[in-house]
Amino acid sequence: MSRPAVLVVEHDLECPPAWVGTWLVEAGCDLDVRRPYAGDELPGLAAYDGLLVLGGPMGANDDDRHAWLAPVKELLREARDRALPTLGICLGHQLIAVAYGGTVERNPRGQQVGLLGVGWTDAAADDRLFGPLATPRRGVQWNDDVVTALPPGAVLLAATGNGEVQAVRYAPTVWGVQLHPEVDVPVLRPWAESDRGSHETRGIDTDAVLRDIDAARAELDDAWRPLAAGFAALTQRPAR
Repeated sequence: MSRPAVLVVEHDLECPPAWVGTWLVEAGCDLDVRRPYAGDELPGLAAYDGLLVLGGPMGANDDDRHAWLAPVKELLREARDRALPTLGICLGHQLIAVAYGGTVERNPRGQQVGLLGVGWTDAAADDRLFGPLATPRRGVQWNDDVVTALPPGAVLLAATGNGEVQAVRYAPTVWGVQLHPEVDVPVLRPWAESDRGSHETRGIDTDAVLRDIDAARAELDDAWRPLAAGFAALTQRPAR
């Protein structure tokens, strides 16, 4: 049996698949990473068993400034119509929301940054991707925008104590997660340097945030590796 092929859409050089990419390969998937910001073509999905859409510094509504975002949204609608296992991370999650009729806006509380507990909803327990993860765990949040209105038919799986969306099942085979299961400190460091000035203004100790995340490395690996394993299992064609 051939290895499942997962199309990965990367939006920025500093936002790679990182841990999630490694975990998917270890779980038996082959990755085709496309970088439309560098001129890569976005293929149709007929030859793929899964779709992973990563994060990036741009906004989900910035189609006029980043020409590939509209085609990515079309790809996400195609994935839904094909019942293709699909996972969006941060920007990827927000692009799914907008593509399916939801709303993404700047978080009025400001940037979410650092380790944060996941607030699972009752619906998460029965979800076939997130159900096995619906126990107390922390994740890395590093985002300015949030989904403020879910599209029709979407199911909220996790939210912060303030109500910010953390995880959603957008369609039977399409999920989004606001936090970053894929990152470690080497990936985060350039993000942190870019945001250091705004953090100082808000009284956030950027170096302390990175130290906390680095200290939680083993915890985060244990917490989120099962997400990649579960997604890889869904890409097995006989199981769909």
